Amino acid sequence: VLRVFETVDAILIAATPCTAPLIGQKTMLLAGNEVPVRPSMGILTQPISFIGLPVVAVPVAKAGLPIGVQIVTAPWREDLALRIAAHLEAQGIAAARPPQEAAEWT
Repeated sequence: VLRVFETVDAILIAATPCTAPLIGQKTMLLAGNEVPVRPSMGILTQPISFIGLPVVAVPVAKAGLPIGVQIVTAPWREDLALRIAAHLEAQGIAAARPPQEAAEWT
């Protein structure tokens, strides 16, 4: 895994398997199966956390509910992950929105 950072500064990968669930939503369809929301939303972040690489997750959405994106960098390059996240935010690509009632998202 570390060899990839010999040729790239960062990797952008999905942090969530789907867009954000509605507030109060307990289950969701994932690969055709109904699964509980809470444990399923973090499933893509676990491998990166397990190997200990610096990572920042940001919400990305052009319209509607966001999907999470992970910015992964080489060991000890937390500064780079944070700078990339700040750049995405400054460009309006990554932006946190306050939670809204479920009815407002439909």
